[in-house]
Amino acid sequence: MLRKRIQPMVLQARRLYVDIMFQVMGRALQAVSEVDETVQNDARALPEGLLFEMMVMPDGPRLIVEHTGNGHFHYHGESAPRPIDLSIQFKHIAHAFLVLSFQEKTAEAFAHDRMLVDGDLSYAVRMTRVLNRLEAFILPKLIAERAVKEYPASLHLPEKLVSAARIYLKVATNFVETVRA
Repeated sequence: MLRKRIQPMVLQARRLYVDIMFQVMGRALQAVSEVDETVQNDARALPEGLLFEMMVMPDGPRLIVEHTGNGHFHYHGESAPRPIDLSIQFKHIAHAFLVLSFQEKTAEAFAHDRMLVDGDLSYAVRMTRVLNRLEAFILPKLIAERAVKEYPASLHLPEKLVSAARIYLKVATNFVETVRA
């Protein structure tokens, strides 16, 4: 009996967590594209105007970012200004929670068939590399090593701290600007 009452609350808590993480990740993607040259170089290979979406199927939380050119992203929130070009979709909120709570790497989630890609696979691989680089910056090394396929050997503490501070400041500024609007 108690289990029937708790299960919906657990599902709601996971959904709220995933929604908040998508908001943070979307803003952080925009910020890291302004801060990190490696991310900019990876993103430059994407076509200008590409709309990238990460979502939970069928109508769950989502984030949408656009490649605005020159390796920069713009976060659109949950609404797309036009049709999506590349979508990475989690099949269930529990799968998204595993990845976004850093219990499972993105590559493992793909291997366990917890995610779908709709769009050009080479763009999806590139976006996954960008996401991994972002996580390497903004997460403590112990957690980042669990979250990404391979932690960048060239990322040293001083660069990580300065870049993470710049990214977090830009994310916070974006949240404040969103609240004011």
